Amino acid sequence: MTVKVLNILLGIALLALRAHAFIHPIEVRGKHFVDSFTQEPFFIKGMDYQPGGSSKVNGEQDPLSDPKKCARDILLFQEAGINTIRIYSINPDLNHDVCMTMLAAAGIYLILDVNSPLQNQHLNRYEPWSSYSESYLDHVFKVIEQFGHYNNTLGFFAGNEVVNDRRSAQHSPPYLKALVSDMKKYIYRHSPRRIPVGYSAVDDLKYRVPLSRYLECYDANNSFNDVDFYGVNSYQWCGRQTFETSGYDQLVEAYRNYTKPVFFSEFGCNEVVPRQFEEVEALFSKEMFAVFSGGLVYEFNQETNNYGLVDTDASGNAHLLPDFHTLKKMYGKVKLPTAEEVEQEVQKDRTIAQAATSKVKCASKYDNLEISNIVLPKLANNMIKNGVKANNGKYVDLEDDQLKSTFKIYDVNKKEILKNRRVEVVETFGESDLSNIARMHRSRYRSNASNSNPVSVLALVAIGVIELLFQFSVI
Repeated sequence: MTVKVLNILLGIALLALRAHAFIHPIEVRGKHFVDSFTQEPFFIKGMDYQPGGSSKVNGEQDPLSDPKKCARDILLFQEAGINTIRIYSINPDLNHDVCMTMLAAAGIYLILDVNSPLQNQHLNRYEPWSSYSESYLDHVFKVIEQFGHYNNTLGFFAGNEVVNDRRSAQHSPPYLKALVSDMKKYIYRHSPRRIPVGYSAVDDLKYRVPLSRYLECYDANNSFNDVDFYGVNSYQWCGRQTFETSGYDQLVEAYRNYTKPVFFSEFGCNEVVPRQFEEVEALFSKEMFAVFSGGLVYEFNQETNNYGLVDTDASGNAHLLPDFHTLKKMYGKVKLPTAEEVEQEVQKDRTIAQAATSKVKCASKYDNLEISNIVLPKLANNMIKNGVKANNGKYVDLEDDQLKSTFKIYDVNKKEILKNRRVEVVETFGESDLSNIARMHRSRYRSNASNSNPVSVLALVAIGVIELLFQFSVI
């Protein structure tokens, strides 16, 4: 085969893959997240992101529905050096293709809560039986349907701080476990890949650890009702502290034998200002990375609670706050652990090593939780079997001007910065990786080709030829 023909085929396949914003899906393996392609551990280095907070949630817009705002903020995500954001509420009836493609092109993953503050879109923590309804599950499954088709959807949160006091602990736990089961069953039946499902816990020791144990366990009659990961909202490192004085050593001890990935779904105490974010160094240190998989700083946007890193004015222009630069500096120092480094630390501790390959059966009771309430599984069965009507998300081709912010960005000194900057498109693979990429994507393009998608047909042909060339060592 001539070099010219070979280059044409390579170009076709690479162009098709790049047009779909190729980014490696993240999987759960034992106690850690893993890049499904490189097999390297994935550590979350991110921020929580909900512009306007819960009060701004409505049916008209959400954080990923306005491409111009996405371009502005993704530019700042890259400037801060993050790889993941968490969003608390979205509207699955809106289109998120451009923003999700932009995030993927920038190499940024999303962990998404399936709930929202709107009616019929969240569990009532005190009376969950009144809110665990078909309309609620329809919303949850719509979120899964749409975001399950993006490779950079890292995972879904089934809830955030639902159990946060004695009364909620008496009623909500079984409903959370049922929701986890429903979500995982729906993903298994309708999503193109296994997307992890987890929970984000309140910063309260009385409930955080017992609930993690309850959600970790599996029932002999239901292999879907255990979480795939557990998020801890922790604000205990305030000001200048150490691994020991902050209590981080106790956090690690509490989850040494936990069988799932654990990470900070919120962190960044603001009781001592300006924030120093010294906990970042500890979070990615040998003392923690065998047990914790990184974390998300609360939060990107400035709200009345004063946790923000960026303030946005009425015109949509962004103003960096001092904490932005401090976090950027601390994240910039992070050297993410390699597979060899993680394995070395895991094998040093027999408890951690055993947990990485174990599964836990459910106990009859857990401290401070009432788990005897029975949730009838039939409510979701038909919806899981037949699916719900929703817009499946897809990656789209981006124009160059979509990657540029139309808003101004000002530094702490009020001077405009990042003029004419565009979101940097991250190349996550090279031509030497093409054989593995082809194998991973053959089934996806075959599915699209069956629907007479001409780009997918062309890509499928090119991928097939390239696989043969690799097989016979032609390239």
